[in-house]
Amino acid sequence: PYLRPLYDALYDMVEPEGAQKLLERQAVEVAPLAFMRGRTLNNSFIILDEAQNATPEQMKMFLTRIGIGSKVVVTGDTTQIDVPDGRSGLLGLERVLQGIDGLAFVHLGVGDVVRHRIVGDIVAAYERSAAEDSQRSEAGRNRG
Repeated sequence: PYLRPLYDALYDMVEPEGAQKLLERQAVEVAPLAFMRGRTLNNSFIILDEAQNATPEQMKMFLTRIGIGSKVVVTGDTTQIDVPDGRSGLLGLERVLQGIDGLAFVHLGVGDVVRHRIVGDIVAAYERSAAEDSQRSEAGRNRG
C-alpha cells in the first residue's frame, strides 16, 4: 500500500499500457526503501518520496546509493512526520549537506499544492495553528 501513490503518479503521466511496458522492461522500477541496501544506482533518475518518514540512518543509506550519471530528487513534508520519536532523516538534512557542490534544496509552500483547492486552505490552517501553538508555548515559558 505504501507504493500505491507512486503507481498512481506513473499512471497519471503515462497511459496504462505504456506504464505497464515501462515496468516490464524495468525502465521504471518502484521499490521500497528497505530494498536499496547494497545497491548502486548508475545512470538513473531516482525519486525518494515521502522522505519525512525515513529515519536518519535510512536517509544516509539511500543517499549513498547514488551512482555515476544519476540524479536524485528527495521529497517530503516535515509537517507530516510520523516515524517513532519524530526521528526523521529529512529534519536537518539541509544543514548536514550544505556546501556540497551539485546539491540544491527547494522549499515549496501552500501555493504549490496541486491537489484540490481546499487542500491548500487546510495546509494553511494547520500552519496557522502550529504558529499559534508555538507562540503560546513561548509565552508560557517566558512567564515561568
